[in-house]
Amino acid sequence: MADELIQLCINTVRVLSADAVQKANSGHPGTPMALAPVGHVLWAKTMHYNPQSPNWPNRDRFILSAGHACMLQYSYLFLTGYAITLDDIKKFRQLHSKTAGHPEYGLLDGIEVTTGPLGQGFANGVGMAIAQQYLAARYNKPGFDLFNYKIYAICSDGDLMEGVTAEAASVAGNLKLGNIIYIYDDNHITIEGNTSLTFDKEDVAKRFEAYGWHVQVLDDVNDVDAVEAAIKKAKEETERPSLIKIRSHIAFGSPNKVDTKEAHGAALGEDEVKLVKKNLGFNPDESFVIPGNVLSFYRQEGKKGATLEKEWNELFAAYKQEYPQLAKEYELLCSGKLPDGWQQKLPAFKAGDKMATRKASGKVLNAIAGDLPLLIGGSADLAPSTDTNLDKYTSFSATDRTGRNFHFGIREHSMGCILNGIAVTKGFTPYGATFLIFSEYMRPPIRLAAIMKLRPIFIYTHDSVGLGEDGTTHQPVEQLISLRSIPNLTVIRPADANETAQAWRVALEHSGGPVALIFTRQNLPVIDQHKYAKATGLEKGAYVLSPSQKPADIILIATGSEVQLVLNAQEMLETDGISASVVSMPSWELFEKQDSAYKETILPKGIRKRLAVEAGSPLGWLKYTTDDGDVIGITKFGESAPGEEVMKEYGFSVENIVKRAKALAEGDSLQHSGTEKIKTTA
Repeated sequence: MADELIQLCINTVRVLSADAVQKANSGHPGTPMALAPVGHVLWAKTMHYNPQSPNWPNRDRFILSAGHACMLQYSYLFLTGYAITLDDIKKFRQLHSKTAGHPEYGLLDGIEVTTGPLGQGFANGVGMAIAQQYLAARYNKPGFDLFNYKIYAICSDGDLMEGVTAEAASVAGNLKLGNIIYIYDDNHITIEGNTSLTFDKEDVAKRFEAYGWHVQVLDDVNDVDAVEAAIKKAKEETERPSLIKIRSHIAFGSPNKVDTKEAHGAALGEDEVKLVKKNLGFNPDESFVIPGNVLSFYRQEGKKGATLEKEWNELFAAYKQEYPQLAKEYELLCSGKLPDGWQQKLPAFKAGDKMATRKASGKVLNAIAGDLPLLIGGSADLAPSTDTNLDKYTSFSATDRTGRNFHFGIREHSMGCILNGIAVTKGFTPYGATFLIFSEYMRPPIRLAAIMKLRPIFIYTHDSVGLGEDGTTHQPVEQLISLRSIPNLTVIRPADANETAQAWRVALEHSGGPVALIFTRQNLPVIDQHKYAKATGLEKGAYVLSPSQKPADIILIATGSEVQLVLNAQEMLETDGISASVVSMPSWELFEKQDSAYKETILPKGIRKRLAVEAGSPLGWLKYTTDDGDVIGITKFGESAPGEEVMKEYGFSVENIVKRAKALAEGDSLQHSGTEKIKTTA
């Protein structure tokens, strides 16, 4: 390919990016203009992809962790033949457009993961790399190298400033994930100005070498041959993840905006865009022009992937003959289905026994793991406390890629991001565990999983002030309502061991977003399913666990460890002539999916006296308790003391529930607190 055509291809992307951002009058033109040579090498020289079949299993993955530079990705997706048109480019950042302001998974073919919050894509790639290594270890056989793809990413100064990249880079280095090839755009510019303001003393190359990465440093992004050679060298390095640090110039080609902060987060301006075009050999008065030879070249490059996929499909067809059971297993799991009969492995727990729901969760995991080979996960250094270790399996490590237990270290933030990276790989259901209070460290990946409607399972134990002596810093109060406020996230807080088993069933069968399973540290009695309703009612989010003996005067609603308290309170109220119905409500989100007829059977409109009991913030419960109801919740932080004492001190006792229920049933007036009718019990 002549040097002139290469330069024209690169400059076309620069001008197209400037045009799109200018038309939107919003966006980031600088980095696409700077990194167009890198994009050229990736899409024309390096990556394995097929625009006509964008999700074929052995494609290379590309992540734009610097999501603000999305016009770079949109440009190359269009040029190489993905399902994106020039009109889509012209609608950049407009309502209902495929070309959103940051790349969005599921909105446009070729986008492997939603990025934007800096550092997330970097860490997602570590999860993708883990998934590839696990697939290769399980399914690759001599002569059948089915899974050997690479994980490419472009990251920015901002990505490397975010702490989550330090966590994820450490994980990747420790695991020797040699299938990672990241390109660091060292352009020296952030929104506030030169990186010397905040990022001047750190030697990024040495930092990543210390993490165990293979590092190369290039002085000029416009040296296409050097970029290609560096990526080739990185591909040959299989024992270490690779970082290629490349010096670039933001808004390259712009006479007045190159190397300035003004090119970072705003359009260049119509006059400057004309100067860019003139400078790069384009007509200043024409916009969105794609030279025919440029489009022809890239479309031909895009078609090469069809041959690669055809070869892979033929290899897999032969594999199916040689290893039919493994092939059948892989195809089934990739379809989103689960093996027949796996539910029969769910354990049943004996009434009267006492068991923390975290312990019950561990027993469920170990009972079903054998039937679900792509159910993999671990914890943030808390496996003994969260009961997430799979006892019959090894740990995933640099020397054992078959391991199903993951040691994320004390890195909750990157754990969540890595789970998302695994979850975008078909077939996998990853899980990760920590204490509920530390879900705070994971908010960005939880939110992004919900945006992408991925299926990681977040396990949160030590779910209330009932955890006891660790005290205020470890006792969650506001976390439940905070998680419930996230769209597409399903939160389940089971009442006992059998509800825990059903919570896992629902989580594994769930689609359309992540699930957060909330478990206790303290032991809870196993509810008698012969005396009370079956725990399978959990699948509907709320169910009548114990109906009243006669028409109910009041409905008692509870979740988790508080369900047993309201069951006991129900019996005491009956002896005092107050008829109460008990509703277990482990999941608001599942309940809201039910039709109005079912909801009426659980919370009849005619019964206005309702008392909700939950060891957390009372916010949100008014929807279910109505104006005539009450909530026993917590409106301050916890205390360091044995769990039972703290629970009682905060009003979570049978006696207090009975007292509050009687007050409701007998019509005593209640005090308002904001929009909620509550009396703090602390």
